[in-house]
Amino acid sequence: MRFCSFRRLESCSIVLFALLIVFSLFPNHALGHKSADAFVQNAIYSNKITIFSKSYCPYCKRVKRIFSELNEKPFVVELDLRDADDGKEIQNVLLDLVGTHTVPQVFVNGQHVGGSDDTVKALSIGRLHKLLMKTH
Repeated sequence: MRFCSFRRLESCSIVLFALLIVFSLFPNHALGHKSADAFVQNAIYSNKITIFSKSYCPYCKRVKRIFSELNEKPFVVELDLRDADDGKEIQNVLLDLVGTHTVPQVFVNGQHVGGSDDTVKALSIGRLHKLLMKTH
């Protein structure tokens, strides 16, 4: 019986050692995309409104102004100002998620609204108000 336990421990040790090697050789590839993916998913589903933005982008400013005029306070992720320097990884996750890496990307109650023009259109046809009224 001890022999089996030792074999399992030995196998687990080998696997852990291999993972340590992979993570040390390729830290950004091994963890970067997964942590950016987790961040994006958490941001979208933990906040009523999430905007992925860049601080200097006029289209992003337009979207933020729309929500300000609606007296809404979105969770804004300024990709160019992130301390974690993972803005490009986040944009890659957005590409996988919605088919584009451009900003702004707006989510309301977990639903993807789109970019600036999409948000303006959603506002004009009443879709944005409907999304804001939903609870997630």
